[in-house]
Amino acid sequence: MKHSLQLKLSQHLTLTPQLQQSIRLLQLSTVELNQELERYLAENPLLERAEPSGSEETAAPQLANAPADAGTTTTPEGAPEGTEERPEHREDMHASSEEMGSSPRRDDDREDFTQFAAAEPTLHEHLTQQLSFMALSGRDKQLAALVIGNLDEDGYLQHTLEELREMAALEVSELEPEDVAIALKHVQNMEPSGVGARDVSECLTLQLKALPESTPMRAQAIELCSKHLDILAARDFNRLKRTLGVDEDELRDVRDLIVSLDPKPGRQYGTGEIRYVVPDVVVRRVGTRWIAALNRDAMPRLRVNKMYADILQSSRDNGAKHLAGQLQEARWLIKNVQQRFDTILRVTQAIVDRQKNFFEHGEVAMRPLVLREIAEAVGLHESTISRVTTQKYMITARGIFELKYFFGSHVSTDTGGACSATAIRALIKQLVAAEDGKKPLSDHRISDILAQQGIQVARRTVAKYREAMHIQPANLRKSI
Repeated sequence: MKHSLQLKLSQHLTLTPQLQQSIRLLQLSTVELNQELERYLAENPLLERAEPSGSEETAAPQLANAPADAGTTTTPEGAPEGTEERPEHREDMHASSEEMGSSPRRDDDREDFTQFAAAEPTLHEHLTQQLSFMALSGRDKQLAALVIGNLDEDGYLQHTLEELREMAALEVSELEPEDVAIALKHVQNMEPSGVGARDVSECLTLQLKALPESTPMRAQAIELCSKHLDILAARDFNRLKRTLGVDEDELRDVRDLIVSLDPKPGRQYGTGEIRYVVPDVVVRRVGTRWIAALNRDAMPRLRVNKMYADILQSSRDNGAKHLAGQLQEARWLIKNVQQRFDTILRVTQAIVDRQKNFFEHGEVAMRPLVLREIAEAVGLHESTISRVTTQKYMITARGIFELKYFFGSHVSTDTGGACSATAIRALIKQLVAAEDGKKPLSDHRISDILAQQGIQVARRTVAKYREAMHIQPANLRKSI
């Protein structure tokens, strides 16, 4: 066999460490980004946070207090005519690789807010505190604590009395069957009313019994919740009137009293899990345009440590090689973080330009939008747009929205156009809100009304959208 040499040309894509870092930072939320930066700051001595200037610190609260009018100015290419670009914004958008613009809020302020938010008591802590002030024996408190420990986040008991007795028997000697029942009664007498119930019927009944006896229709409401709640759920109002011996007006009062109760009394307390949403972009109206601007409060301010950089520049020994690598990593990180926010701003402005009717008129004016359209507008790949719009938020006069919220499927109209699914859901919500409670609109009827407006939506599609908005079917929306 004869040996030979061959030359072959081929192309392949290699992700450099810098590009990998850029992609990773792009897909992180703002909270996750700050956590990642803390890790880099701890590992790299040449990277540090830059102290905000006094003007930035005084400007920061304006963003939080006036979200509709706050934030920085737009980029030069996105600025409307007649507006002047602020010097501090120009400095941020054209920051050198040694420093980038960031949050004016001090770290100690952020820590204070975290501690304040976490101070909200959970249901378990709230009930345990009440138990500590009750004049009960140590044995009864131990059993009551067992009951409290087996409540779910809604305040319901998840085990039977027999199961609780078996649990308690391991720690409490000479336990009688009624001891656990008595402990449960102690818990059910605590605040909030309805806690410790084993089902919705018992929960509502406990809340009604806690009301003053002079409360109108209290006795009828207790009878309904304890014995006939299934009839109310089925909206069989004629049968309820006969069962309770009341007329239509009195039944309406009974129902209103029950509706005023809380079927999940434990939800008003903290769960111990806190999730923060930090808007990356502020959208406000400037003249006749809607302009997106970066939220300066969400931008970390990073820079290269000047002292270490000067030492590295003047040093020629072998020990400086390690610092040289860390200096390059710090510069990469600063550049990639800046690029991340620049990309988010470009994508957000493209979304705002295409969904301007939403900002003017609300959900009913949302237009169909797909990732490809934005990708072509800003010159990026669809996968990049997907990363940019995931867990990134904009704050507007209408509230805070994830960027992905503005994308959705479409339904054809009679005129050959398209209507977004978000707009259709908003129309369905409006129709249901304006319907006659005694004759609620069926899914078929809603489909017909939309067809009259030129929007062809099948009945099953209406049902799917209605269920997604947690709107009950027509037979369960019927009122007295």
